[in-house]
Amino acid sequence: MKDQAAPDDRAGASAERLTTRETAERLGVKPETVYAYVSRGQLSSRRAPGGRGSTFDAAEVDALVRRTGRRDPSPATGDLVFRTGITLIESDRYYFRGVDATELATHFAYEEVAEWLWTGELRPGLRFTAPAEALAAARRAVGALPAHSGSTDRLRVALVAAAAADPLRFDLSRETVLGSARSLIPTLVGALPTVAGAPPAADGEAASHPAGLAHRLWPKLAARPADEASLAVLDTALGLLIDHDLAASTLAARVAASARAHPYAVISAGLGVLEGPLHGAASSLAHRMLTDVLERGGAAPVVADHLRTGRQVPGLGHRLYTAEDPRARTLFALLAEVPQAAPALAAARDVVATAARHTPLHANVDLALAVLSVASGMDAEAGETVFAVSRTAGWIAHALEEYDERPLRMRPSGQYGGPRPPQPLPTPGSATTTHGQGLQ
Repeated sequence: MKDQAAPDDRAGASAERLTTRETAERLGVKPETVYAYVSRGQLSSRRAPGGRGSTFDAAEVDALVRRTGRRDPSPATGDLVFRTGITLIESDRYYFRGVDATELATHFAYEEVAEWLWTGELRPGLRFTAPAEALAAARRAVGALPAHSGSTDRLRVALVAAAAADPLRFDLSRETVLGSARSLIPTLVGALPTVAGAPPAADGEAASHPAGLAHRLWPKLAARPADEASLAVLDTALGLLIDHDLAASTLAARVAASARAHPYAVISAGLGVLEGPLHGAASSLAHRMLTDVLERGGAAPVVADHLRTGRQVPGLGHRLYTAEDPRARTLFALLAEVPQAAPALAAARDVVATAARHTPLHANVDLALAVLSVASGMDAEAGETVFAVSRTAGWIAHALEEYDERPLRMRPSGQYGGPRPPQPLPTPGSATTTHGQGLQ
């Protein structure tokens, strides 16, 4: 990397400078937005001669135009908007690099879809393998956890162990990050304990034809051996869940990548958000609801209980789709080919039909994951495990994009609402109450 010119050298002095108005016109935004870019670290400014206003480096402004495109100011909703070439969601469908994601997930294995998302290249037959040292370290770390630990706890601990075993984790070059990702995902799966009574997990690391990730993940989730139809559902679910634009966990991952955190730390940021009941853990609520429906012989009393207590019916509705979640629709079609899934699938349909009398909501992917977990005798958190393992690939894809952006560009400014200074120094036992001081 070449040394950057000092601000007062000849090159810097002769560089074209733009006024705030010129900068706003070139970016296609309001002048106020220009200073928002400065506060987020996306632009640097310099005081104009005489101290009147600011000036901006034209080359830096043009680079921002290339990254973000010339567009109107962001909508007044306050939503963050980032340009990405990974996932597009529109008209109740979603696409990975322009290709229908449901078609990709039903025709190709999880590893192949992940590689497509990362590189735009399809590599048929690709299988990820875990390095022996990282896998052993991750298993030891997970084995030291209390027996009641959840799957997300185990994944986080396995992630830390795998990171410690990777001396190149701070190398953010594209090929190194991709190499780490291809080895990390099977390490996370391999570190999870096998369900009691299940056949041993087929790690397949030393085999000439390693088992696919879905085949290796199954005994970590279910005691009964997997049939081909059930494995197809699991593999498709992994492919469908890889990415979904800037979901909350993905935004957290991009913030970490913007700070140039290494990929393991990026994934840790994503896992921290994913565990919330409104995100990756939502399928566990749908699992318990379906179990309740099956035990009570119908959806009506279960849905009524949710409505009576003001709780949202799990597995219904999605802010990005007006009709049925395409991921749910795809999985329901595959689950219809699994004989033992018939009762749980019928219960899910009953929930949708019953709830539709009160609210026009359609099934989302959490309900489909719940059908898979209930029908397969998995624990309630199995859907969360599938979600976390799958979405790891998406977080890597977004990290790769973010590593190419200006560092620390996501730096919003807070709107302070506390006591106005100057305030006296606090004394022992004193306290300032700020509850109820809303912004006017």
